[in-house]
Amino acid sequence: MMDMQRLNGGNLRAAGYDERARKLVIELTSGTYEYLGVPSEVWRRFSGASSPWSYYRDNIEEEYTAKRLR
Repeated sequence: MMDMQRLNGGNLRAAGYDERARKLVIELTSGTYEYLGVPSEVWRRFSGASSPWSYYRDNIEEEYTAKRLR
C-alpha cells in the first residue's frame, strides 16, 4: 500500500507515488486512477506544485495513460 498525500484543488483528493515501479496513483472526486511510467521528477514537481490540479491537467492527464482503479 502506497502512502497517499492529501491534495486540494480542482477535483484532486489525494495522490501517491511508487518510485521503484514508477507508478502514480491519483484520487479524484470521480474515481482513482493509476499512471505507469511516470518519472520521479514529475511526481516531485506535481506534489510540490502551487497548483497541483493545473500541473496534473497539463503534465500528467495529457501525457500518461490512466487505468481506473475504482
